[in-house]
Amino acid sequence: MRKNTPLALVFNALFLTFMLAPLVVICLVAFTSKGYISLPTDGFSLRWFRAILDNPHFIDAFYLSLMLGFASATIAVSIAVPASLAFARYKFTGRAAIMAFFLSPLMVPHIVLGVSFLSFLTKIGWYGSFMGLVFTHVIIIMPYALRLVLSSITGLDQSAESAAASLGASNWVVFRRVTLPMIIPGVAGGWVLSFITSFDEVTMSVFVASPSTTTLPVRMYEHITETIDPLIASLSASLIFITMIVMLILDRFYGLDKILVGKGK
Repeated sequence: MRKNTPLALVFNALFLTFMLAPLVVICLVAFTSKGYISLPTDGFSLRWFRAILDNPHFIDAFYLSLMLGFASATIAVSIAVPASLAFARYKFTGRAAIMAFFLSPLMVPHIVLGVSFLSFLTKIGWYGSFMGLVFTHVIIIMPYALRLVLSSITGLDQSAESAAASLGASNWVVFRRVTLPMIIPGVAGGWVLSFITSFDEVTMSVFVASPSTTTLPVRMYEHITETIDPLIASLSASLIFITMIVMLILDRFYGLDKILVGKGK
């Protein structure tokens, strides 16, 4: 096994510093006792974390983003699984065009999608509704769910499925008892990545959200445009802490490599 050279170690250290430094700074600023963003600070305080609990708009936006991400990711994966099975195992007319259609949101700027969705949702009466947000988020996260599910199905050994079918199992039983357990890492990875993408989406959501359906990223963006105080830093630090806890729990009980890579430890 080749060891890392000193140059490679320096590069890795600089890369990690570049990636983690902004997160560390945000977490430190969140504990400032001052009324403005300042680092270094005179002392540490939980003032701005208490301010989050005193602001119901951020709490409501957080729960809305959670529900939106859960609903959007679940619908996207439910569509991605049968679509991936069709793309991976069947040759049919228009296959490439349909796949390109599913992946097209990756190639269109989200600001363009936002303007288009604003016009479309207004015409059908869904503007500002939760269903309108779910509809738009499913479209933009579909490519992520499709790619991960498709990667878990491509090259999958079908001998177990054939054996189950030969023993009299129906197509639904074969899928539920044989196919789905084998592709569950890709399905779980697609769901997690879709949920994160939906939860973080702001560019497109600015156009389709209303005062009653404002997501957390949009609420944070609106707050920044009005004032710059450590409240946003404390909110960002809270999201970082929650993410770290969720990642530790997933890694402990399931394994992040199974979710993000699709392979066991």
